[in-house]
Amino acid sequence: MQNQTSPLILSFGVSDPVGAIGIQADLATFASFGCHGLSVTTGLLISDTARVEDMQAVDPDWVSDQARVLLEDMSVAAIKIGALGSVENVTAIAEIVSDYPNVPLILDPFISALPEQGMDDEDILTAVRQLLIPQTTLLVLSPVELERLAETWRDSDPSDTLQNDVDYLVALGCEYVLVTCMPADAGKSGTGEGKLRANTLFGEDGVVRHDVWRHLPGIFNGAGSTLSAAATALLALDQGGGDVDNDVQQAVVAAQEYTAGALTHARRFGMGKLVPNRLFKAGA
Repeated sequence: MQNQTSPLILSFGVSDPVGAIGIQADLATFASFGCHGLSVTTGLLISDTARVEDMQAVDPDWVSDQARVLLEDMSVAAIKIGALGSVENVTAIAEIVSDYPNVPLILDPFISALPEQGMDDEDILTAVRQLLIPQTTLLVLSPVELERLAETWRDSDPSDTLQNDVDYLVALGCEYVLVTCMPADAGKSGTGEGKLRANTLFGEDGVVRHDVWRHLPGIFNGAGSTLSAAATALLALDQGGGDVDNDVQQAVVAAQEYTAGALTHARRFGMGKLVPNRLFKAGA
Protein backbone atom coordinates (compact mmCIF):
# COMPACT_ATOMS: atom_id res chain seq x y z
CA MET A 1 0.00 0.00 0.00
CA GLN A 2 1.37 3.42 -1.01
CA ASN A 3 0.54 6.71 0.68
CA GLN A 4 -0.84 9.53 -1.47
CA THR A 5 2.02 11.65 -2.79
CA SER A 6 0.26 13.63 -5.55
CA PRO A 7 -0.95 17.10 -4.49
CA LEU A 8 -4.62 17.17 -3.58
CA ILE A 9 -6.76 20.00 -4.97
CA LEU A 10 -10.29 20.85 -3.86
CA SER A 11 -12.55 22.16 -6.62
CA PHE A 12 -15.92 23.83 -6.00
CA GLY A 13 -18.06 23.98 -9.14
CA VAL A 14 -20.98 22.79 -11.20
CA SER A 15 -21.45 19.29 -12.58
CA ASP A 16 -21.50 19.37 -16.39
CA PRO A 17 -22.75 16.17 -18.12
CA VAL A 18 -20.48 16.89 -21.09
CA GLY A 19 -17.37 17.45 -18.98
CA ALA A 20 -16.49 20.60 -20.92
CA ILE A 21 -16.74 22.91 -17.91
CA GLY A 22 -17.16 22.56 -14.16
CA ILE A 23 -15.69 20.00 -11.81
CA GLN A 24 -15.33 17.19 -14.36
CA ALA A 25 -13.19 19.43 -16.53
CA ASP A 26 -11.16 20.56 -13.52
CA LEU A 27 -10.42 16.98 -12.49
CA ALA A 28 -9.14 16.15 -15.97
CA THR A 29 -6.84 19.19 -15.94
CA PHE A 30 -5.54 18.39 -12.46
CA ALA A 31 -4.82 14.80 -13.52
CA SER A 32 -2.84 15.95 -16.54
CA PHE A 33 -0.42 17.65 -14.13
CA GLY A 34 -0.20 14.66 -11.82
CA CYS A 35 -2.53 16.11 -9.18
CA HIS A 36 -5.55 14.44 -7.65
CA GLY A 37 -8.79 16.41 -7.64
CA LEU A 38 -11.41 16.43 -4.90
CA SER A 39 -14.77 17.88 -5.88
CA VAL A 40 -17.64 19.71 -4.23
CA THR A 41 -20.70 20.15 -6.44
CA THR A 42 -22.36 23.57 -6.26
CA GLY A 43 -24.90 23.06 -9.04
CA LEU A 44 -26.25 20.56 -11.55
CA LEU A 45 -26.41 21.43 -15.25
CA ILE A 46 -28.64 20.25 -18.06
CA SER A 47 -26.34 20.70 -21.02
CA ASP A 48 -24.90 19.42 -24.28
CA THR A 49 -22.01 20.65 -26.41
CA ALA A 50 -24.10 23.50 -27.83
CA ARG A 51 -25.59 25.09 -24.72
CA VAL A 52 -26.49 24.90 -21.05
CA GLU A 53 -30.26 24.67 -20.87
CA ASP A 54 -30.69 24.97 -17.12
CA MET A 55 -28.90 24.89 -13.77
CA GLN A 56 -30.07 23.76 -10.35
CA ALA A 57 -28.06 25.07 -7.40
CA VAL A 58 -27.16 22.56 -4.70
CA ASP A 59 -28.41 23.25 -1.19
CA PRO A 60 -25.71 25.23 0.70
CA ASP A 61 -25.75 22.78 3.61
CA TRP A 62 -24.85 20.02 1.17
CA VAL A 63 -22.09 22.18 -0.31
CA SER A 64 -20.70 22.86 3.15
CA ASP A 65 -20.94 19.24 4.29
CA GLN A 66 -19.24 17.94 1.13
CA ALA A 67 -16.28 20.21 1.75
CA ARG A 68 -16.02 19.80 5.51
CA VAL A 69 -15.94 16.01 5.33
CA LEU A 70 -13.15 16.09 2.75
CA LEU A 71 -11.08 18.76 4.51
CA GLU A 72 -11.32 17.04 7.89
CA ASP A 73 -9.91 13.89 6.31
CA MET A 74 -7.23 15.24 3.93
CA SER A 75 -4.87 18.17 3.47
CA VAL A 76 -5.17 20.07 0.21
CA ALA A 77 -2.44 21.98 -1.64
CA ALA A 78 -4.80 24.38 -3.45
CA ILE A 79 -8.48 25.31 -3.73
CA LYS A 80 -10.27 26.32 -6.93
CA ILE A 81 -13.70 27.96 -6.95
CA GLY A 82 -15.77 27.97 -10.12
CA ALA A 83 -19.46 28.66 -10.67
CA LEU A 84 -21.31 29.09 -7.38
CA GLY A 85 -25.03 28.83 -8.08
CA SER A 86 -26.43 30.95 -5.25
CA VAL A 87 -25.64 33.63 -2.67
CA GLU A 88 -26.00 31.03 0.06
CA ASN A 89 -23.32 28.90 -1.60
CA VAL A 90 -20.98 31.90 -1.75
CA THR A 91 -21.46 32.44 1.98
CA ALA A 92 -20.93 28.78 2.81
CA ILE A 93 -17.77 28.47 0.71
CA ALA A 94 -16.32 31.75 2.00
CA GLU A 95 -16.68 30.51 5.56
CA ILE A 96 -14.96 27.24 4.70
CA VAL A 97 -11.95 28.71 2.85
CA SER A 98 -11.41 31.27 5.62
CA ASP A 99 -10.22 28.36 7.76
CA TYR A 100 -7.39 27.68 5.27
CA PRO A 101 -5.71 31.07 4.71
CA ASN A 102 -2.36 29.53 3.76
CA VAL A 103 -3.77 27.43 0.92
CA PRO A 104 -3.69 29.13 -2.52
CA LEU A 105 -7.21 30.06 -3.64
CA ILE A 106 -7.96 30.43 -7.35
CA LEU A 107 -11.29 32.06 -8.16
CA ASP A 108 -12.91 31.72 -11.61
CA PRO A 109 -16.64 32.22 -10.94
CA PHE A 110 -17.78 33.29 -14.41
CA ILE A 111 -18.77 30.73 -17.03
CA SER A 112 -20.24 32.36 -20.13
CA ALA A 113 -22.13 29.19 -21.06
CA LEU A 114 -24.28 29.32 -17.92
CA PRO A 115 -27.87 30.59 -18.10
CA GLU A 116 -28.55 34.13 -16.90
CA GLN A 117 -29.45 33.20 -13.36
CA GLY A 118 -25.78 32.39 -12.80
CA MET A 119 -23.28 35.19 -12.35
CA ASP A 120 -25.61 37.82 -13.79
CA ASP A 121 -27.33 37.86 -10.41
CA GLU A 122 -26.38 41.13 -8.68
CA ASP A 123 -26.55 39.59 -5.22
CA ILE A 124 -24.18 36.75 -6.14
CA LEU A 125 -21.71 39.20 -7.66
CA THR A 126 -21.81 41.40 -4.57
CA ALA A 127 -21.32 38.42 -2.27
CA VAL A 128 -18.35 37.22 -4.33
CA ARG A 129 -16.80 40.67 -4.14
CA GLN A 130 -17.34 41.04 -0.40
CA LEU A 131 -16.64 37.50 0.81
CA LEU A 132 -14.41 35.62 -1.63
CA ILE A 133 -12.25 38.13 -3.48
CA PRO A 134 -10.54 39.36 -0.26
CA GLN A 135 -9.35 35.78 0.30
CA THR A 136 -8.24 35.11 -3.28
CA THR A 137 -4.71 34.40 -4.45
CA LEU A 138 -5.52 34.56 -8.18
CA LEU A 139 -8.74 35.87 -9.74
CA VAL A 140 -9.31 34.93 -13.40
CA LEU A 141 -11.83 36.81 -15.55
CA SER A 142 -12.32 38.47 -18.94
CA PRO A 143 -12.70 42.23 -19.51
CA VAL A 144 -16.47 41.77 -19.94
CA GLU A 145 -16.67 39.83 -16.68
CA LEU A 146 -14.56 42.43 -14.89
CA GLU A 147 -16.86 45.17 -16.15
CA ARG A 148 -19.90 43.24 -14.93
CA LEU A 149 -18.34 42.73 -11.51
CA ALA A 150 -17.33 46.41 -11.31
CA GLU A 151 -20.95 47.44 -11.71
CA THR A 152 -21.48 46.29 -8.12
CA TRP A 153 -19.27 49.06 -6.70
CA ARG A 154 -18.82 51.96 -9.12
CA ASP A 155 -20.96 54.51 -10.88
CA SER A 156 -20.95 54.96 -14.65
CA ASP A 157 -17.98 57.29 -14.54
CA PRO A 158 -16.20 57.66 -17.90
CA SER A 159 -12.92 58.10 -16.02
CA ASP A 160 -13.16 54.56 -14.63
CA THR A 161 -10.72 52.23 -16.39
CA LEU A 162 -9.81 48.56 -16.31
CA GLN A 163 -6.75 49.44 -14.26
CA ASN A 164 -8.93 51.28 -11.72
CA ASP A 165 -11.18 48.25 -11.42
CA VAL A 166 -8.22 45.93 -10.91
CA ASP A 167 -6.74 48.29 -8.32
CA TYR A 168 -10.02 48.16 -6.42
CA LEU A 169 -9.95 44.34 -6.34
CA VAL A 170 -6.32 44.26 -5.21
CA ALA A 171 -7.12 46.78 -2.49
CA LEU A 172 -9.79 44.39 -1.22
CA GLY A 173 -7.11 41.77 -0.62
CA CYS A 174 -6.95 39.85 -3.91
CA GLU A 175 -3.26 39.15 -4.54
CA TYR A 176 -3.37 38.80 -8.33
CA VAL A 177 -5.91 39.44 -11.08
CA LEU A 178 -5.51 37.76 -14.49
CA VAL A 179 -7.59 39.50 -17.16
CA THR A 180 -7.89 37.23 -20.19
CA CYS A 181 -8.71 37.69 -23.88
CA MET A 182 -7.88 41.37 -24.03
CA PRO A 183 -7.40 42.83 -27.53
CA ALA A 184 -3.70 43.09 -28.32
CA ASP A 185 -2.07 46.04 -30.10
CA ALA A 186 -4.40 46.89 -32.98
CA GLY A 187 -1.43 47.69 -35.20
CA LYS A 188 -0.11 44.16 -34.82
CA SER A 189 -3.22 42.05 -34.45
CA GLY A 190 -4.42 41.88 -38.01
CA THR A 191 -7.77 40.33 -38.79
CA GLY A 192 -9.43 36.94 -38.87
CA GLU A 193 -8.28 33.81 -37.10
CA GLY A 194 -4.68 34.97 -36.87
CA LYS A 195 -5.46 38.00 -34.71
CA LEU A 196 -3.76 38.36 -31.35
CA ARG A 197 -5.20 38.30 -27.85
CA ALA A 198 -3.46 39.20 -24.61
CA ASN A 199 -3.68 37.97 -21.04
CA THR A 200 -2.53 40.50 -18.45
CA LEU A 201 -1.56 39.66 -14.88
CA PHE A 202 -1.96 42.45 -12.33
CA GLY A 203 -0.64 42.67 -8.78
CA GLU A 204 -0.31 45.33 -6.12
CA ASP A 205 2.35 47.14 -8.19
CA GLY A 206 0.31 47.16 -11.39
CA VAL A 207 0.99 45.05 -14.49
CA VAL A 208 3.13 42.03 -13.67
CA ARG A 209 2.97 40.25 -17.05
CA HIS A 210 1.41 40.91 -20.44
CA ASP A 211 1.40 37.81 -22.64
CA VAL A 212 0.20 37.90 -26.24
CA TRP A 213 -1.20 34.79 -27.93
CA ARG A 214 -2.46 34.11 -31.43
CA HIS A 215 -6.22 33.60 -31.51
CA LEU A 216 -7.19 30.06 -32.57
CA PRO A 217 -10.09 29.40 -34.95
CA GLY A 218 -13.24 27.78 -33.61
CA ILE A 219 -15.70 28.27 -30.77
CA PHE A 220 -14.62 26.57 -27.56
CA ASN A 221 -16.50 25.60 -24.42
CA GLY A 222 -14.26 25.66 -21.37
CA ALA A 223 -11.18 27.58 -22.50
CA GLY A 224 -11.17 29.92 -19.49
CA SER A 225 -11.76 27.18 -16.95
CA THR A 226 -8.92 25.18 -18.50
CA LEU A 227 -6.58 28.10 -17.85
CA SER A 228 -7.65 28.63 -14.25
CA ALA A 229 -7.56 24.89 -13.45
CA ALA A 230 -4.06 24.59 -14.92
CA ALA A 231 -2.87 27.54 -12.84
CA THR A 232 -4.39 25.87 -9.77
CA ALA A 233 -2.55 22.61 -10.43
CA LEU A 234 0.76 24.40 -10.98
CA LEU A 235 0.38 26.35 -7.73
CA ALA A 236 -0.45 23.12 -5.92
CA LEU A 237 2.74 21.56 -7.25
CA ASP A 238 4.75 24.58 -6.07
CA GLN A 239 3.07 24.86 -2.69
CA GLY A 240 5.67 25.39 -0.02
CA GLY A 241 8.39 25.74 -2.64
CA GLY A 242 9.49 29.31 -1.90
CA ASP A 243 8.62 32.69 -3.40
CA VAL A 244 4.82 32.90 -3.74
CA ASP A 245 4.98 35.88 -6.10
CA ASN A 246 7.33 34.07 -8.44
CA ASP A 247 5.24 30.91 -8.18
CA VAL A 248 2.10 32.74 -9.34
CA GLN A 249 3.86 34.34 -12.29
CA GLN A 250 5.41 31.06 -13.41
CA ALA A 251 2.10 29.24 -12.95
CA VAL A 252 0.28 31.78 -15.13
CA VAL A 253 2.85 31.45 -17.92
CA ALA A 254 2.82 27.65 -17.88
CA ALA A 255 -0.99 27.53 -17.60
CA GLN A 256 -1.31 29.66 -20.73
CA GLU A 257 1.01 27.34 -22.64
CA TYR A 258 -0.97 24.30 -21.49
CA THR A 259 -4.29 25.93 -22.45
CA ALA A 260 -2.98 26.78 -25.92
CA GLY A 261 -2.10 23.10 -26.37
CA ALA A 262 -5.49 21.93 -25.09
CA LEU A 263 -7.28 24.25 -27.53
CA THR A 264 -5.01 23.31 -30.45
CA HIS A 265 -5.94 19.65 -29.85
CA ALA A 266 -9.61 20.38 -29.04
CA ARG A 267 -12.22 17.85 -30.10
CA ARG A 268 -15.78 18.02 -31.37
CA PHE A 269 -17.90 15.56 -29.43
CA GLY A 270 -21.27 16.60 -30.84
CA MET A 271 -22.89 19.26 -32.99
CA GLY A 272 -21.95 22.18 -30.74
CA LYS A 273 -18.74 23.80 -29.52
CA LEU A 274 -15.24 22.38 -29.44
CA VAL A 275 -14.10 20.90 -26.12
CA PRO A 276 -10.49 21.47 -25.00
CA ASN A 277 -8.44 18.30 -24.92
CA ARG A 278 -7.08 18.51 -21.41
CA LEU A 279 -5.26 15.17 -21.76
CA PHE A 280 -3.44 16.08 -24.97
CA LYS A 281 -0.05 15.68 -23.26
CA ALA A 282 -0.86 12.02 -22.69
CA GLY A 283 -1.82 11.53 -26.36
CA ALA A 284 -5.52 11.15 -25.52
